[in-house]
Amino acid sequence: MLRTILVTSIRTRGILRAWLPSNILLDVIRTRAGLKWGMPAMLIGGLYFAIAYWCTITIDNDGPGWLHLVFLVCVWSGFRFIIMGPVSLITLIAVRARERTHGGRDNSY
Repeated sequence: MLRTILVTSIRTRGILRAWLPSNILLDVIRTRAGLKWGMPAMLIGGLYFAIAYWCTITIDNDGPGWLHLVFLVCVWSGFRFIIMGPVSLITLIAVRARERTHGGRDNSY
């Protein structure tokens, strides 16, 4: 039973990692060329929170119960984008400092 749960969760993570738009966008932001887009991507986090708010309003007005799942996914993705902004800024500063000390060529990132 435990093995089935573990395998199912690993496969679900793999599918969500490959197909969820927020995961794809965050993977692009984590590249060297995408680090500069971390702060503007925080606006997408605000959009996710707006969708989560809409879900709560709809649920309170006798909406379908499956919106609870949409709410959880939106809140999770919203926090990920909000956190990615400062993290990408710090990473970009570190990478640029490393590039400056190595004369513009940095193969470690």
